[in-house]
Amino acid sequence: MINIKKPKVFVTREIPKPGLDLLRKFCDVEVNPHDRVLTKQEIIKGVKGKDALLCLLTDNIDEEIIASNPNLKVIANYAVGYNNIDVSVATKYSIPVTNTPGVLTDTTADLTFSLLMCAARRLVESDNFMRAGKYKGWGPMLMLGHEITGKTIGIIGLGRIGSAVAKRAVNGFNMKVIYYEHDGPKPEVEKALGVKYADFDELLKQADFITLHVPLNDQTKHMVSTKEFGLMKSTAILINTSRGQVINEKALVEALKKGKIAGAALDVYEEEPAMAPGLNELDNALIVPHIGSATIETRTKMATMAAENVIAAVQCKVPPNLVNRVSLEQWKCKI
Repeated sequence: MINIKKPKVFVTREIPKPGLDLLRKFCDVEVNPHDRVLTKQEIIKGVKGKDALLCLLTDNIDEEIIASNPNLKVIANYAVGYNNIDVSVATKYSIPVTNTPGVLTDTTADLTFSLLMCAARRLVESDNFMRAGKYKGWGPMLMLGHEITGKTIGIIGLGRIGSAVAKRAVNGFNMKVIYYEHDGPKPEVEKALGVKYADFDELLKQADFITLHVPLNDQTKHMVSTKEFGLMKSTAILINTSRGQVINEKALVEALKKGKIAGAALDVYEEEPAMAPGLNELDNALIVPHIGSATIETRTKMATMAAENVIAAVQCKVPPNLVNRVSLEQWKCKI
């Protein structure tokens, strides 16, 4: 009997079982046994002698890691974003980089609206109030929050997730939706969704709720900082389920302390997993641990998509979710 050697894959953290089961049909799989983010040296050790790396958004895959195994046939990211990977270096070594796009849209839009509603109606504060035994009976001024129906929501970034949020706002809460896009208005999208374009500063001035749905790049880093908080309504609530560095978190803490805005609801953080000093002490800050995609259905789909990307690459096929262009002549796809 001929023993066919399977390609070897290193997975930096346990992912849902269906993804690992799929990988194991075609590959020898080594999974980080620790429920934590690995150090750089641990990842370098893990990828030694491997054909593929399946990593997470929390893994910083830099040139040192990539150069430690330039014969990788693929770096498969278990995420939509891939700013944790030095894609230019991977491309230099003719290593395909993949992601898991599209699957997060509804899940993240659902969380965005969950955060908006919880912050507006002060649900976490109210829950804590009850658990602390402070409730002594109904009162007309107790835990006053903000209406949602009919208010103006400003969406910064009208991509897939931003558009899904817009649908929920219009159809579910009869909200007025204004949006800002760096590349300008999207007439066809406006017509389809019933939304209107606004300049960035005007959106900040007009919106009762502001939600961020942009990628992290040089244009979006700290796009919301001290100046921007000064433009917002004192009753405004800011929601971020995109990337933590889009907001200057230190400036946010100051804005919340001084009442420049009414509240913020965050799923992501500038120096994740750390938070800016004082953020966790503020009652008007709703903070959750990066759970935008945290549903069984979505995380499982991400796992199978990442596995499919790996399997295609080690079989010398172009992965279905390739994010960089590599030289096929130099691609190390032979087992």
